[in-house]
Amino acid sequence: MSDFDMMELPAALTKRLAKMGMTEPTPIQKQAIPHGMNGRDVMGLAQTGTGKTAAFGIPLVAQMLELEGRPAPKCVRGLVLAPTRELATQIADNLRGFAENTPLKVAMVVGGQNINTQIKRLAPGVDLLVATPGRLLDLMDRRAVRLDQASFLVLDEADQMLDMGFIHDLRKISQVIPKERQTMLFSATMPKLMSEIAESYLTKPIRIEVSPPGKAADKVTQEIHFIAKAEKKSLLMELLAKHPGERALVFGRTKHGCEKLMKDLVKAGFDAASIHGNKSQGQRDRAIAGFKAGDITVLVATDVAARGLDIPDVKFVYNYELPNVPDQYVHRIGRTARAGKDGAAIAFCAPDEMGELKDIQKVLKTTIPVTSGRPWEGAEIPDKPKGGGGRGRGRGRSGGGGGGGGGRPQGAGAPKPAGQGRRRGGRGRGKPAASG
Repeated sequence: MSDFDMMELPAALTKRLAKMGMTEPTPIQKQAIPHGMNGRDVMGLAQTGTGKTAAFGIPLVAQMLELEGRPAPKCVRGLVLAPTRELATQIADNLRGFAENTPLKVAMVVGGQNINTQIKRLAPGVDLLVATPGRLLDLMDRRAVRLDQASFLVLDEADQMLDMGFIHDLRKISQVIPKERQTMLFSATMPKLMSEIAESYLTKPIRIEVSPPGKAADKVTQEIHFIAKAEKKSLLMELLAKHPGERALVFGRTKHGCEKLMKDLVKAGFDAASIHGNKSQGQRDRAIAGFKAGDITVLVATDVAARGLDIPDVKFVYNYELPNVPDQYVHRIGRTARAGKDGAAIAFCAPDEMGELKDIQKVLKTTIPVTSGRPWEGAEIPDKPKGGGGRGRGRGRSGGGGGGGGGRPQGAGAPKPAGQGRRRGGRGRGKPAASG
């Protein structure tokens, strides 16, 4: 008998979980599901890749199966909000899997798809609706959906919704959902504003934390290369060529930069594709499907893909450009080492990215091991950790082994890093540059 069997779930749901290969709950599921089944508000803090979707999806489906009748026209019984289309798609797919062969109707509405088709889909009413905040508000403005009968609300990856500027959308949505409801909020980090959101949305919640916020997945090995910006592309190609056929995610900051990098990789003979805000939903879906199938081995993405991609066989994550929101680094590398597997996260740091590196290491509370190069002279230098000798702070050029072990020399022919300046002292914490 599995732990799921002991959670008093509906028999049909327990059978579905077994058919889906889910026999033992993850730590976040083991703690969250019983409270969710009891109708408690839940605030779950866990890193990406820990099974949060099932942690709220299983109790949500279980309780929905106990409801009588059908939803009224245009009405929603349970609402799940997610920050990105990719994450919404993953959640909807999971909920449909849990609800298969039951009367429950699961629908999804996100931007980038035909809104008239979505209006027709919502017309008869749905049990569970997965939505991105912007598209949901568009449908509410058109009076195509009603939330006044919703008994359940889930905010998934709530911290990213705040990072992406959805706070006002969330407030508008919360005004029309009944106060008498069960709310579950899941997040990878807990910024100050998140505490305020939790107080506004949740009633006497049970707080569940299975790993410290900002902690990288245990089975991810991390490394960093200090390298001139102009040399990043050649190093990336060199490293990708060392593991042909294995899936790799490459993260950049801007839509145009990711598109150009992808095209250069294709010209060099790599099976590459890209996803970012300038791609249509169909193009993004096809790229992800090809990546999952293994037809595409290198996926270049902006942070739109940092959460919501659940592909167990991603072996490598490359931070081609460091994110300007440090928590995003944790979410990016959380795309590997999923489902208990090992993974590697390789970061490139140019002179003007030393500020980002310092912020990332502050969040991680550790120093990322150096594989090649040395920290750039004249740029912001990360604080040296206790007992972290052997790294070297580097004086002058970005040279050979850098104390982190040999590696190929970097920086040949690059401009001298000295005088590149301290970057963004006291900068604001805006939303991620490539969240679209």
